[in-house]
Amino acid sequence: MAGTNIDPKSGYSSQTKTYHNLRPQVPLPLSQSLSITQFLLSLPQTTTPDVDFLINAVTDQRLTYGQFLNQVQSLSFSLRTRFSLSKGDVAFILLPSSFRIPAIYFSLLSIGVVISPANPLASASEISHQLQLTKPSIAFATSDTSRKLPSNLRTVLIDSPEFVSLSTQTQNDDVNFTTPVVNQSDSAAILYSSGTTGKVKGVLLTHRNLIALAAAFYHSKSQTDSIETQSLHEVSLSPLPLFHVYGFLALILTFTNTYTLAVMERFDFETMLKAIEKYKICRMAVSPPLIVAFAKSELTKSYDLSSLQLLHSGGAPLGKEVTLKFKEKFPHVEIIQGYGLTETGGVGAGMRGPDEANRLGSVGYIGDDKATAEAFSPHGWLKTGDLCYFDSDGFLFIVDRLKELIKYKAYQLSWNIYSSPIPEIADVAVIPYPDEEAGQIPMAFVVRRPGSNITAAQVMDFIAKQVAPYKKIRRVAFIDSIPKSAAGKILRRELVTHAVSTNLSKL
Repeated sequence: MAGTNIDPKSGYSSQTKTYHNLRPQVPLPLSQSLSITQFLLSLPQTTTPDVDFLINAVTDQRLTYGQFLNQVQSLSFSLRTRFSLSKGDVAFILLPSSFRIPAIYFSLLSIGVVISPANPLASASEISHQLQLTKPSIAFATSDTSRKLPSNLRTVLIDSPEFVSLSTQTQNDDVNFTTPVVNQSDSAAILYSSGTTGKVKGVLLTHRNLIALAAAFYHSKSQTDSIETQSLHEVSLSPLPLFHVYGFLALILTFTNTYTLAVMERFDFETMLKAIEKYKICRMAVSPPLIVAFAKSELTKSYDLSSLQLLHSGGAPLGKEVTLKFKEKFPHVEIIQGYGLTETGGVGAGMRGPDEANRLGSVGYIGDDKATAEAFSPHGWLKTGDLCYFDSDGFLFIVDRLKELIKYKAYQLSWNIYSSPIPEIADVAVIPYPDEEAGQIPMAFVVRRPGSNITAAQVMDFIAKQVAPYKKIRRVAFIDSIPKSAAGKILRRELVTHAVSTNLSKL
């Protein structure tokens, strides 16, 4: 970095006009023939087979690291030999969070199959679009979610005896089984993220992307953890869906750091509190609405939450006021904020340790060459679509979104997904309305056609039938006309200001 005039405090270079990372460089594996599974198995946790890796937070079923690795080996053998899967094939995974998902991910990745987990609550049209993007060779589903898949797609049901057989089959020496050579540059996962066109985007991540994230967390663990947390074996809890980049990342990092992960197959706030008490949960990866719930709920007083030491917050902005309310109620718990995108594997920037945590508020597409090109600058920088600033100490603050996406809980929603025509509506604009618990909610400003008496409930019901539950319109206001620029662009900021100033959230 010689000659770049880097400020030792903020990392800013007056010569290159960019901010540089001042933290120690992460050593990455030099071998190109390496999958994320192989990298994780090369870490020291493979010598601790008797430590619990997974716990079902509802049934108390447990799986040690040794049992998990045996399961991965059996699945890898079965999937390769019984289904003739090859490197580069895509596996579409339509599953709610399940105790069985981690072995599916690890085994497929080990044989070079690209995993593509999708939201099981997605609509039929959304799933059809995802299937067109990825062209999978096989799918994994439950008896229930398989109904959303085409009958000609080879599908493995994880709640069937067949899957149990696949995950317990021993390797037959008479069968010619060779593990494909997987390179770091090979595709590993296609995760889904909404974009400005309104249609879901398939974000392609390579094994190198995932290895770099795992390596960064592995080598920084001693710097981020307090002395107290380093002295015990940690149990973390994941209330996050494993198909989401945030939940997927939490799974990989659990294995990276030899933690035990308690999995919630269906989220319930009180069930989560019971799990924290029962399993002495030390840390959790959460979204801001859950921190709001912790701060507000009286249920927290009924459970012993003293084991909880750290919350990793991401997926949406976390307000300073919410953080202060939480810290007032739980002074022993650190909140570490992070910022990332699906395109960056869920991590872009993050805080480390208690000193940085006190700085409150600081934090490629498949089948679409045009969107991929637009996502990068001529010099190779990823354009995130976020408006941000650095302070004099080099801390990053996210201010707003340039892409006009709605951040509902940990999901990104584009206003264009609500463009389905309704005969009684002349014009409509959907905005992100601030909401303490969800971060933002989709709110529609509607212009009725002359003579129409369509109600807010009818508008919301119509949209609810077209989209997944988390994409539903939550508020409706009727207006005489939608404000637009001379070029016809909807002036959403004016609508947001109008909604907030007139307290339309009560409609």
